[in-house]
Amino acid sequence: MVSFSIRSLGRASAGLALAGLAATPIAASLTLTGTSLLVAQPARANSNEILLVSYAVTKAAYDKIIPLFVADYKKKTGETVRVKSSYGGSGSQTRAVIDGLEADVVGLALAADVYKLQDKGLVDLGWERELPNQSIITNSTVVLFVRPGNPKKIQSWNDLDNKNVDVITANPKTSGGARWNFAALWGSAGGDEQKAKNFITTVYRNVDVLPKDAREATDTFVKRRKGDVLLNYENEAILARKTGEWTEPVKIPSPNILIEGPIAVVDKNVNKHGTRKLAEAFARFLYTPTAQKIFVDNGFRAVTIEGKAYAQGKFPAVNTWRITKLGGWKVVDKKFFSKGALWDQIFAKSR
Repeated sequence: MVSFSIRSLGRASAGLALAGLAATPIAASLTLTGTSLLVAQPARANSNEILLVSYAVTKAAYDKIIPLFVADYKKKTGETVRVKSSYGGSGSQTRAVIDGLEADVVGLALAADVYKLQDKGLVDLGWERELPNQSIITNSTVVLFVRPGNPKKIQSWNDLDNKNVDVITANPKTSGGARWNFAALWGSAGGDEQKAKNFITTVYRNVDVLPKDAREATDTFVKRRKGDVLLNYENEAILARKTGEWTEPVKIPSPNILIEGPIAVVDKNVNKHGTRKLAEAFARFLYTPTAQKIFVDNGFRAVTIEGKAYAQGKFPAVNTWRITKLGGWKVVDKKFFSKGALWDQIFAKSR
């Protein structure tokens, strides 16, 4: 068990998703030069404009990365380009792209969501080989936020198996982070399937509300003061230092899952828009020392040699395992989250 103190947490609350609700958004929130707009379909000015669709907790990092990319692209090519962005729960964002949100680049919370786009013919087969590190741009892991003084004495995964512990985690139907949480809980059982099923069923009986994404889950725990413990990304805890409202330690169970955040060009859309050159340049920029440094500064673990050197000493050591331990995301998604699969069974029993 590793723990470290976080000094702050404060961000706009987007509201709370009631347990079991997984509504598909009919509009995407586009953020450009600090202004949020609700649009059903972004207007495409020309081939010098792309749309990045990503998951909620990456916004702070991309708000800094995008202007630097635009300046770098201008310096190298002489072209003035524009990168719009849309943020939300990874599952919701994936459905929005499938339903017609014309993303040029997707930075989703897990490879399983990119595979869904691949299955719909939006992303070409073999997208993982198009970029370095199997198209993974960030790493993270799962942490446990606890209340001041840790009154429920929560130190490890096993401490969540307690009817007196009110757990907060996002909804796996809408949130990629919630699926990582689920996988981490399952893997903590050490490979015993029945033990894992019993354990995770008990934990989710202790979950009263299921926010739609990782950011709402944090707001639910911190601002709404609900729950005894919050499962969320490590980067959410680190980002919390910067905003001034949360000073309690978080717990990092070990062993823990290595969260891998992918990036992919949406081939069907860039071919339609004529934006492949720009989209691929943006995706490659995310591996530069400049971008990896910003990811680290916003709580993500780096994936490049230069990024890891910069991050040295900034993250607690933790023993991690990869999703391949459970068969990879194609297997996990089908086994746990397809219609009528384990999550639906557990949800029915826990409610």
